[in-house]
Amino acid sequence: MILIGHVLGTNASHLCEAQDGHRLEVRTFNAFQSMQRAAQIDKIDINIASGFRDFTRQLLIWNNKWQGLRPLYSASGKLLDPATLTPEEKLHAILTWSALPGGSRHHWGTDLDVYDRPRVEQTGQKLQLVPAEYAENGPCFALNQWLDRFAADFGFYRPYQQYTGGVSAEPWHLSFQPVAEQMQNAMSCDALNDCLLRQDIEGKEVVLNQLPTIYHRYILNQGTLTERDNFTR
Repeated sequence: MILIGHVLGTNASHLCEAQDGHRLEVRTFNAFQSMQRAAQIDKIDINIASGFRDFTRQLLIWNNKWQGLRPLYSASGKLLDPATLTPEEKLHAILTWSALPGGSRHHWGTDLDVYDRPRVEQTGQKLQLVPAEYAENGPCFALNQWLDRFAADFGFYRPYQQYTGGVSAEPWHLSFQPVAEQMQNAMSCDALNDCLLRQDIEGKEVVLNQLPTIYHRYILNQGTLTERDNFTR
């Protein structure tokens, strides 16, 4: 049974231990293991970079970005100066790369970020989770191609395959569709609003004022590009 706490990241009772301390929803983990074993046959080593992330962790990320303690980037990866942004522009800059607390798919346990650990380690560089790592000549390019061909066979898809004005493209982000769809159906803008009203979230006034737009554009990821969005490009 899916509870609203599972959707909002405040209840972790639906999770199991997965890999390297990461947790996933039970059916998602079983499917991931099957996919991981199949990939190993093709010499692709799928590892979890991030799995479940609770509300508290997402809130910390959000508040640090709002306060300027973490960098802000445009959808194309350009570093932004927070001092030059209006509160609304700062809001959208954060949401391009980081989910609103309570609105992250990582709360569900059905979504995970993956990478090819041995190939990344061969570069001598730390994993950054940037598109270039999954593009041609990147250490996770072979993984990216393998997922294009086979991820759907195991029930996974990539909800952020392309940037359409909402969340930036994330080729590393997988979602276990059978359960993720149930989570999304259990979600509502009203439930998220009620949750955020009780939290010490930076930018609360602008967040709540724009929550219906945020919900459509970033949480459902149904954003569309407009001229006004050019500052984030």
